[in-house]
Amino acid sequence: MDATLTTYLMLAGGLVLLTLGGDTLVRGASTAAKSLGVSPLLIGLTLVGFGTSTPELVTSLTAAIAGSPGIAVGNVVGSNTANILLILGVAALITPIVVDRAAFRRDGWMLVIASAVCAGAVLAGRIGLVWGLVMLAMLIAYVVVAYLGERSVQDAERAKYEHISEDAPDAKGGLWVGLGLAVVGIALTIGGARLLVDCAVVIARDLGVSDTVIGLTVVAVGTSLPELVTSVVAAVRRHADVALGNIIGSNIYNVLGILGITAMLSPLEVPPEIARVDLWVMLAATALLVVFVRTGMKIVRWEGLVFLAAYGAYVAWLATNAA
Repeated sequence: MDATLTTYLMLAGGLVLLTLGGDTLVRGASTAAKSLGVSPLLIGLTLVGFGTSTPELVTSLTAAIAGSPGIAVGNVVGSNTANILLILGVAALITPIVVDRAAFRRDGWMLVIASAVCAGAVLAGRIGLVWGLVMLAMLIAYVVVAYLGERSVQDAERAKYEHISEDAPDAKGGLWVGLGLAVVGIALTIGGARLLVDCAVVIARDLGVSDTVIGLTVVAVGTSLPELVTSVVAAVRRHADVALGNIIGSNIYNVLGILGITAMLSPLEVPPEIARVDLWVMLAATALLVVFVRTGMKIVRWEGLVFLAAYGAYVAWLATNAA
């Protein structure tokens, strides 16, 4: 089947459904949690992070089950690259991001470790059940340690997660309204992911490019839209800690949660081109983030421009070498 205007419109529709689904899920889950008296710290640590990563999870699972590992793995690698270079670049342009040293020491190290685990899995060539179990166990351990470490301490890191909870979209209503919205959000996300993956495969074949390229670009950026919205809102509200925390948390969830769960349910054969180039671009973006933060504990506007320029160069390279 050739890609037609209808196919492109359906692709756009899938992206819209993913964005609405992620937003609705976060809105419903946050509302339900607040009505149950769950602390803002726990909401910020878990519900918002998992909620904004739901589009990536459902899309990667759908792609893996549909036999498109290029989209499944490319979605995670491409999303992590876009989160740093594109989304954090945009957020830094809106307002410089001041970094809390103690907070970054823990989460920054976890980001580096998660990226290293991703590299090991991708270079292994096949990401199966064992990799998935290790990744998911690491994510659970990270969340538990973070929650226990911040629960009794009033510091900048706890304030960050409480800001994340405050910035999360909320709905008027109680527990049942929240749960209802969460169910609707999940349904929208699943429907959007199905449309996105099906149309992306058709368009890739029509353009003569691999599923991997589509996964690294259109799918990756599309599934990162919730992170973009969250980070821009945080930057506008001058909650710069949320903008950075959102990106670091999302990248950790993407590797340990999304890639881990997907690998457990449907083992992935990694496309060789991801191991050759795109993995290293993601690792370079992560290293650049660490360097920018460590040199002044701040990401200023010119560094945001560097991020955006680097992402533009990467996408241009992908487009040039797509065939």
